[in-house]
Amino acid sequence: MDASYDVVVIGGGAAGLSGALALSRARRKVLVIDSGQPRNAPAQGVHVLLGHEGVPPGDLLAIGRKEVAGYGGEIVTGVVAAAEPIGDGRFRVTLEDGPAVEAARLLVATGLVDELPPIAGLAGRWGRDVLHCPYCHGYEVRDQAIGVVATNPLAAHQALLWRQLSDDVILFLHTAPEPGEEAREQLAARGVKVVEGEVSEVVVTGDRLTGVRVAGGREFPRDALAIGTRLNARLGGLEGLGLETADQEVNGFVIGGYVPADPMGKTGVPGVYVAGNVHNVVDQVVSASAAGVRAGAAINADLVGEEARAAVAARRATVTGTPHGQAPDGLTEEEAWDGRYRQSERIWSGAPNAVLVQEVSELPPGRALDLGSGEGGDAIWLAAKGWQVTAVDISGVALRRAARHAEEAGVGERVDWQRHDLGASFPEGVYDLVSACYLHSAGDMPREKILRRAAAAVAPGGVLLVAGHAGWPAWQQHEHSDVHFPTPREVLDSLEPGEGEWEVLRCEEFERTQKGPDGEPTTRTDNVLTIRRR
Repeated sequence: MDASYDVVVIGGGAAGLSGALALSRARRKVLVIDSGQPRNAPAQGVHVLLGHEGVPPGDLLAIGRKEVAGYGGEIVTGVVAAAEPIGDGRFRVTLEDGPAVEAARLLVATGLVDELPPIAGLAGRWGRDVLHCPYCHGYEVRDQAIGVVATNPLAAHQALLWRQLSDDVILFLHTAPEPGEEAREQLAARGVKVVEGEVSEVVVTGDRLTGVRVAGGREFPRDALAIGTRLNARLGGLEGLGLETADQEVNGFVIGGYVPADPMGKTGVPGVYVAGNVHNVVDQVVSASAAGVRAGAAINADLVGEEARAAVAARRATVTGTPHGQAPDGLTEEEAWDGRYRQSERIWSGAPNAVLVQEVSELPPGRALDLGSGEGGDAIWLAAKGWQVTAVDISGVALRRAARHAEEAGVGERVDWQRHDLGASFPEGVYDLVSACYLHSAGDMPREKILRRAAAAVAPGGVLLVAGHAGWPAWQQHEHSDVHFPTPREVLDSLEPGEGEWEVLRCEEFERTQKGPDGEPTTRTDNVLTIRRR
């Protein structure tokens, strides 16, 4: 598995695989996590599924997995131990005995759990000759001796449904309330026998159900049993998502619990969608599959909208194309930078700034503060050199990406990633090194104020490094006369240093090679200020 996906689908039944198929065909990066324990596994075949009538459940899922994989979707067998939001609309999903992955959206298609009554021998025959749905499995036991075990007020209606398939039907009242007068008359008119008393045991001979024993020892020969179970949405491991559940009713009686959502599967938790029995406990395979397709399409549309907004934000907030100090229209600074980072899996090269390497390589490691850490190139390099780093950026997207890169580099424990809008908040503490490399923004960022706070955070004997651009890049077509790039001397003066407080180590402009938009190398002039607190 990779570390990050567009969508993680939790549950690989008909709903989950159908959603994954729709998303994979839309060229989304999709991961399906499936426990390998489908609810219909004991059944011999899937029914009322046009074109696949009677196909064994395992065969149907194998076909679905192959189809999803054919469009680039990934499928793993595993159990989700935890799922939780991690900010900025993203989620972390952790597998039992496995890694954690991140996703922009989740599709929960975990199905449901049947709550069976405590009748001896019943669970062992579930899905074989103990059945729940006349449409799914009724035809296969037609004309046989069928028993209906009543567990709720809907039992009389259930018995009439099974009577359509056989003229030998017994309704065992078990723990259900007595049928009303009208229901009694209907059952009698259709020839359905009613037996009082609780069912104590399912009688099995060899590997076949042969009868039902009720309290007092009476035994009734039966070939199949029908039973209405309590149907509960399967949400183990997903508590951290904060999904709400509600009771699903039929004719005023609660038959189970489900996760509410709109018709496209969108839940009350932003970014989380549901499909199949986890949302509608009476869905059959065909309707669960359709719900998965709808949810997949809705997720793709949601992501398309987000990507379009991010593209607009990135277009407005391109640092080299917007006058410094001009706020992107209608966007906060955080939104602008998040939008820019979402445009690509990597914006910067991943290498540390050359000026940082040159100025810091000879310093003994200590505590470092990296302002405007972006995707973490500088912070990771410092950590690898033995520094304990606090890395700060306004973009949550960049910080999560950087944290992942740090883990991959084996230095995750040496970097504390913090989100700050430095114009409004600043990390606490004092540091042996404070670096602010290319701390420019298209927005109205109070750079001088931030750099003064940076200087104040330098410990005695510590170093402040400020690197920045000295002008527009060579490929910039429209320079803005109102934009001023401060010289390193102006940066030093703006810090308002006390007399004798700082030792200037370097204060000058320098040239470096930078690739232009066409990939061709060009020369750009930057500047650097390196000072040490006495």
